[in-house]
Amino acid sequence: QVQLVESGGGLVQAGGSLRLSCAASGRTFSSYSMGWFRQAPGKEREFVAAISFSGVLTKYANSVKGRFTISRDNAKNTVHLQMNSLKPEDTAVYYCASGPSPYVVVGVDEYKYWGQGTQVTVSS
Repeated sequence: QVQLVESGGGLVQAGGSLRLSCAASGRTFSSYSMGWFRQAPGKEREFVAAISFSGVLTKYANSVKGRFTISRDNAKNTVHLQMNSLKPEDTAVYYCASGPSPYVVVGVDEYKYWGQGTQVTVSS
């Protein structure tokens, strides 16, 4: 049973920072890529960032490139999303997901395992 548990969400002012974490269990964490997605009210879930099994390769949505950083600690089975220079349009529920292979993928439908999500609210 794969379990993903996100933490670190909250309320922050525009320009501020938050660090999301996702703890994984039930699968050989270091063998699979990981991804972060978000879903705002009334919108579809969208890709934010992904990282390969080793952490060497990363990919970001254009909307967060240069502001967000994804990282992973395979010894602790965790993946993080450092979010800087937050904007009101970053407000959403953020989900981590475990990838189908060691390599970076960006499609929502390519991920089978998801966390329950953590709310991020950025006030203007």
